[in-house]
Parts: sequence; structure tokens; C-alpha cells
Amino acid sequence: MDAFYASVEQMDNPELRGKPLAVGGGGKRGVVSAASYEAREYGVRSAMSGVAARRNCPDLIFVRPRFERYSEISKRIRKIFYDYTDLVEPLSLDEAYLDVTENKKGNPSASMIAQEIRQRILDEIGLTASAGISINKFVAKIASDYNKPNGQKTVPPHEVLEFLEALDVKKFYGVGKVTKTKMYGLGIYTGKDLKAKSEAYLREHFGKAGGHYYRIVRGIHLSPVKPNRERKSLAAERTFIENISSEIYMLERLENIAEELQRRLKRSKVAGKTVTLKIKYSDFSLQTRSKTLPYYISDAAILLETAKELLYQEKLKNSVRLLGISLSNLNTGKKKEKQKQEVEIIQLKFDF
Repeated sequence: MDAFYASVEQMDNPELRGKPLAVGGGGKRGVVSAASYEAREYGVRSAMSGVAARRNCPDLIFVRPRFERYSEISKRIRKIFYDYTDLVEPLSLDEAYLDVTENKKGNPSASMIAQEIRQRILDEIGLTASAGISINKFVAKIASDYNKPNGQKTVPPHEVLEFLEALDVKKFYGVGKVTKTKMYGLGIYTGKDLKAKSEAYLREHFGKAGGHYYRIVRGIHLSPVKPNRERKSLAAERTFIENISSEIYMLERLENIAEELQRRLKRSKVAGKTVTLKIKYSDFSLQTRSKTLPYYISDAAILLETAKELLYQEKLKNSVRLLGISLSNLNTGKKKEKQKQEVEIIQLKFDF
């Protein structure tokens, strides 16, 4: 989807259309979650601080995120996807992979299917989307950013290698700022430069990831589209307007965070065993502390007690600007089925 959160806000509120908009907080500790294309022209980007965003664009309009609304729209979009294939792998609320090798419409053209889906999203929901079409997930992902917004790019099999060779390595999905800088330092600026390096050389400088880079620049990415992708964790966190030094104040904040996490767990109908406390200090250093319980939990009181234990586990090294609680080791998939079977056995015993 194109600037999904911001586009939903502009769709729901016509007064915001055509104006520079950021979803997130514009205060001292606010962070931009999404920016409209009008705001991006001023250099406003997601994950940018609200202060920096407003500095770039003094007329920037901030709106608070409405994740329930975004989730509602996302479900409607996915419903359209399932009219074409059951092989849908969501990456987030606004992005998914579709395998249309064999599709419900019997359409042999993936490009035409992408065009039809994008048109339906526009007609039925009112939002624009972009698509990338190619032989595997990696190339399709890169292609999806090629003609944004409201466009699509097809990279047919015979053009894959030429397409990848011409790209700046920073365009490769999975190559972040740190890796990009390291590659540039080694004289690797384009896919062609990357392809010229041996696998041994890439592994020497990038470890296990070196083998991945060696394959993807040759168009080799064997990961299938995985429907029913299991969620690995659920989390809730808060960034504070002022740094907090008092553990008493931290406990008050953690109580609210635990209650929010409980609501998200209930909505997703999952529980988990591993509680992780996330602490970001005023110097932006990050620390996590975890504890695995012998049973599945989703209750706010137990989440809070465990987070409290982790908070007091060791002395805080500085004042705190962000706290978060996450729950992993979830009872999804096989774990959930096993737990269900155990419950059924217990119920049978009680019946007797």
C-alpha cells in the first residue's frame, strides 16, 4: 500500500487530502509512524522524530494513529487477495506476498492480476497500491518500490540478472544503512559490483549473510510464499515526554503498557511464555531483559509482575525514555493445537 496509515487518514478526512501529513506524535518525544507523499517532499520519513519532521516541514499536520482502523482496512484488502489465491503471506498491515502461479481466476498473466487487484483496491476501498511482479519474493519486493506510488513493475525471468546488476546495493531488500556503508567501503556500489565478489569473500566480510548476498544478486531466492504465517511475538511500548528516573513512575507506566498488551493478546486470541522488558535510556542505548514462565499467560497482572521482576533485576544505568513489554514463545500453530488437545483431554477426565 502507498503511505498506508497516512493515506487512510486522508481518505477518512477530506480536509487532509493534498496536505503534508504525518501519523504519529509531533511533540518532543514523538516519532513519525508514516508520512504522506506531500510530507515526503520535505524529507519527512517514518521513524523520524516529530521535532525533526516539523523542522523540515513547518506546516506538517500530525494525527494520532488509529491502528484498529488500519487493521480493519487491511482485512478488507486481504479479502480481495483471497479472491485470486490462497497463497497469501502478510508481512504487515500494508504489505503481502501473493503466489499466483496457479490462481483462482485462471489468468496466466501475473502482471494483469496485479493490475486488476490494484484497481479493485482503488474502486472498493479508495486507496492506491503498488506491486512488484517477478520470479521470486526478493525480486518482486524490490520491484514493488520501483514505480511507487500507484504503479507496478514487472521483472520477467530473462531480465532479472540485468535488473539486479544495475541496482544500487542500498535498494536490495535487507541491506540497511550499516551494511550499505560497509559495502560502499569495499567498493561495492551496484549489484554488478556485488556479483563480481566470490562467495568466500562475501562470507569473510559479512558472515553468514554473505552467502545470502551471493545468491540473491544472482536472482536465487528459494523462500516460498508462506500462508498462515505464525506471529512470533506481541508487544506494547511507550515513549515518554520527559525522561523518567523514578522506578515508582516506571511501574505506573508499565501497568498501562501491560493492560494494552493484554488487550492486543485478547484480540489475537494468543498467549505466551516469554516476557521481555524493553528499556531505552536517555542516551538512546537499548537493553532487554527476559524471563520464560512454565505456563502460557495473557493476563495483565502476571505480565506486570514479571516485568516488575525484570525491572528490579539489575540497577538502571541511566534515566529512561521508553519502556516496553513483549510476549513471545506464543501458543500459535502446533503449540496451540497441542494445548487444545490437552484441554480436550482434561475436559474428558472431568466428564468422567
